[in-house]
Amino acid sequence: MINESELILNADGSIYHLNLLPEDLANTIITVGDPDRVAKVSKYFDRIELRKGKREFISHTGYVGNKRLTVISTGIGTDNIDIVFNELDALVNIDFQNRTLKSELRSLDIVRIGTAGAVQQDIDMGSILVSEYGVGFDALMSYYEQAYDADELDIQAELVSHFPRLAFRPYVAKASDNLMERIAFDLPKGMTWTAPGFYAPQGRSLRSENTIPNLIELINSFRCKNNRFTNLEMETAGIYALAKMFGHQALSINAILASRVDGRFAARPESIVEEAIQLVLQRI
Repeated sequence: MINESELILNADGSIYHLNLLPEDLANTIITVGDPDRVAKVSKYFDRIELRKGKREFISHTGYVGNKRLTVISTGIGTDNIDIVFNELDALVNIDFQNRTLKSELRSLDIVRIGTAGAVQQDIDMGSILVSEYGVGFDALMSYYEQAYDADELDIQAELVSHFPRLAFRPYVAKASDNLMERIAFDLPKGMTWTAPGFYAPQGRSLRSENTIPNLIELINSFRCKNNRFTNLEMETAGIYALAKMFGHQALSINAILASRVDGRFAARPESIVEEAIQLVLQRI
């Protein structure tokens, strides 16, 4: 039995942070960082059966045709991803009445629609690309036991060599092959740098002196076999690693709003995000 301080439920029986009951959740989930973006996705639903929210976690569940979907905001960063993915898994795989694991475990399909900055000259602003791998430069997976395949370990070893000033080992996790083939079969793909912050951890400096002043150049030049970094953001690696650990399928779709190589930002970022939303909803 899972004790009350581990599995925390609200007075109505909903999971602590997400404020959802098991029946509120669809088997196919779209995650977005920005709470305001939830409604920008669900406006395309044919009908919405549920709207709930608590803190930055806003959820809408409804239908596109006969397909039941939940769209949920995660907020920014893998610390929030840790909360969201543990609670999503609990909603489908733990019996809240008995506080025990269910005998049959469910696997969720989870698609992130997010924004990112490109780190390669040949990736244009306005592009929509898929993360084949997420690489985490945060500490999240240091707290979890996780199995890595040979390709993930090879990339990790090359990263340690390429970024000698890092005081930790980045973790590497791959997208769901099934979701990649179904949703992102014709999209440009690459590795996504998942940072624990927006400024120095992504090579930005306003008034700071950064420990790795040439970070973007180092990211741009990294190669491991046919893999290279294509973009930076703050959630993908945590999503992929936790999804794999729990037995769920995950995919990260990135709307490219900035070029970190030449310092430009999109003039109409919302239209790029809208295109990504429509693409995912058409294919999911």
